[in-house]
Amino acid sequence: MMNKSIRKSEMFNEINKFIIDLPTPPNINYWWNMGSITGLFFMSQFITGFFLSMHYISDINKSFFMVVSIENNIWEGFLLRNLHSMGASFMFIFIYLHIFRSLFYGSFIMNYKVWSSGVILLLLTMMTAFLGYVLPWGQMSYWAATVITNMISAIPILGKPVVIWIWGGFNVGDPTLNRFFSLHFILPFILLVLMMVHLILLHLNGSNNPLGIPSSAFKIPFHQTFSYKDIFGFMLPLFLFFVLIFLCPDLFTDVVNFIEANPLSTPPHIMPEWYFLFAYGILRSVPNKLGGVIALFMSIMIMYILLMSSKNLLIYNSLRKFIANLIASSFILLSYIGSQIVEPPFIVMGQMLSTIYFLLFFIMASM
Repeated sequence: MMNKSIRKSEMFNEINKFIIDLPTPPNINYWWNMGSITGLFFMSQFITGFFLSMHYISDINKSFFMVVSIENNIWEGFLLRNLHSMGASFMFIFIYLHIFRSLFYGSFIMNYKVWSSGVILLLLTMMTAFLGYVLPWGQMSYWAATVITNMISAIPILGKPVVIWIWGGFNVGDPTLNRFFSLHFILPFILLVLMMVHLILLHLNGSNNPLGIPSSAFKIPFHQTFSYKDIFGFMLPLFLFFVLIFLCPDLFTDVVNFIEANPLSTPPHIMPEWYFLFAYGILRSVPNKLGGVIALFMSIMIMYILLMSSKNLLIYNSLRKFIANLIASSFILLSYIGSQIVEPPFIVMGQMLSTIYFLLFFIMASM
């Protein structure tokens, strides 16, 4: 009995150190709430997705109407579906704000392991979101799946066999939808584990602060100051979240996706969800198919180049903040370019902005 109580006591002490008594810089501002808000919306996605999976059927003849049935015939199905679809957009909003804060305040410099795990999390989250986007089996879902998966065929030797394996045949169909549903269900569990690893790595070294100066000599416990601050920080995002769900739930949904998937009718303008548009804008800027695939992948992996930057937060502090603002501006403009039809002047603008986007990361890494 004593051994059990000692183990429980040791476990409680570790949890206490990890959450309650965690040493935290006293001057961190609301930009540091972006990570916790992202975690809040991830848990919302995790829970609503679990309940939606109980009613969803991965069948190309039934999936579209099953989603309609969930909204109309399942108790509170409308709310459940919109919590999940709107939650994806909100989660990505705060993911991108979280990344911007890391770039602006140089958080990536303080702990490279946290930054590395964060990039992996972003890549897997985007993959999970793409798989989920296909599941309603609307017109845009089908053609987005066809276009994006077909890009893999540009990879020499292995590309075409991999595409056929993903499709489960020679075109996007039932086997593809089954694979996407299975992966979309499994990946959040992997993401949950990786998020815990991300948090552990962060708490081992601690957070930086807005001033960029060492704060090891003066830190305060996370609870109560910052736990209450986090709870207060949830209020505005959740208020906006529920206002949009009840007043304009389809704000971020493409109208073409309200039409059932039709392989014989190609939409005039194929466009993914808004949170993929910056990468899609970079993809379209490269005329070569293989080059476009590489550029698409590198739009995320370029963040690893920041591991080469100086470990001194005070060096080029103002310049780094200016470059972070430029990266954010190029991200927004690339997202706009990705939403437009492929025609002049958007082609040249996309190529220029893609070059600037990558160049800015190289400049920041050289500091």
